Amino acid sequence: MNLLNTLVDKGLRRESPTREEALAVLATSDDDLLDVVAAAGKVRRHWFGRRVKLNYLVNLKSGLCPEDCSYCSQRLGSKADILKYTWLKPDQASEAAAAGLAGGAKRVCLVASGRGPTDRDVDRVSDTIKAIKEQNEGVEVCACLGLLSDGQAERLREAGADAYNHNLNTSEATYGGITTTHTYADRVDTVHKAHAAGLSACSGLIAGMGESDEDLVDVVFSLRELDPDSVPVNFLIPFEGTPLAKEWNLTPQRCLRILAMVRFVCPDVEVRIAGGREVHLRTMQPLALHLANSIFLGDYLTSEGQAGKADLEMIADAGFEVEGADQVTLPEHRSAAGGACGSHDGAGCGSHEGSGCGSHEEPGCGSHQGGGVCGSAEAPAAEAPAPESAPVPEPAAGNEPRTDLVAVRRRGAGTDLAPNA
Repeated sequence: MNLLNTLVDKGLRRESPTREEALAVLATSDDDLLDVVAAAGKVRRHWFGRRVKLNYLVNLKSGLCPEDCSYCSQRLGSKADILKYTWLKPDQASEAAAAGLAGGAKRVCLVASGRGPTDRDVDRVSDTIKAIKEQNEGVEVCACLGLLSDGQAERLREAGADAYNHNLNTSEATYGGITTTHTYADRVDTVHKAHAAGLSACSGLIAGMGESDEDLVDVVFSLRELDPDSVPVNFLIPFEGTPLAKEWNLTPQRCLRILAMVRFVCPDVEVRIAGGREVHLRTMQPLALHLANSIFLGDYLTSEGQAGKADLEMIADAGFEVEGADQVTLPEHRSAAGGACGSHDGAGCGSHEGSGCGSHEEPGCGSHQGGGVCGSAEAPAAEAPAPESAPVPEPAAGNEPRTDLVAVRRRGAGTDLAPNA
């Protein structure tokens, strides 16, 4: 396909595809799916080899959030039967983080539900960051606490945080239909605050909320403009008890096309498969490793994930390797760019990149970044053999609700049971 050859060439040069080209990727047929994966895989391997970065989530405070994000099991008014608890103590959080690090994770993502942290909350998280770093040499820590006020990002950075996650989640045009208690602009502002403080930015999206292909392309191009180091791609987990419980719009094939489109638009950025991969990719998860270079290990914020041991076996069986603590995630041109994670010894991540909650089960968690582009300068516009739009597929065979795969987390942080790592 001429389209795929063009996209590979652009990805290797860090050039942006056109919107029409991005839409064309989403509109490809299942017959062409392996060709799409192979093409995007060339771009992924060029910038990241066969390394897979492992990240581990620690839910510091679960449930009881005042925000009304429709996708979130922790939202205001949620009837989802999730764990609810207040702030973990620093030693509890550090113990939870240690399980993920022992399983091969190189980054710990500290997440808390809520609109945003108070100054006292920032103190709590700062103490937790210090405790984790004192006990685990070389670990990266990302915070995901919601909307930031002036000066809070700087305080997190001083405490040792390497990154901040705040997802855009969906396009600006549709954001008001998903959340009403804060705005798309609020999320962008928090990204800018994190970036200005010298934190590595992590910001991504949620697919499967009923959005159009145009919405998906819009949010990914917006992320490219924000220039995050890491882009988590979440697939909606339709929790019973939330407004989007009936939204089962994804097939494994569509998930792969979405990941491929993100890789082409952000060729040299850490693309992470985040929440929902087990629910929607299912047995196709190994193919997704040819598109993304990062995953979460074990469980998510309020839902259970694949067993950590199974994650490691999947990576090895697919011919990939777990990225080591001594390896730099980002390509040299990004890691040497000052603000990027992995660009410096001592301060900052020190080695690879990516982060953030990324798991979409958390409202405040979200966007982060400002300036630049995922890849580099915009490429000249090119003609693409793309249709004007591609509608979201109707539920069909293989696309029916898989509520059996949605398991509420009952172990790990906030419980007396051992975590899944």
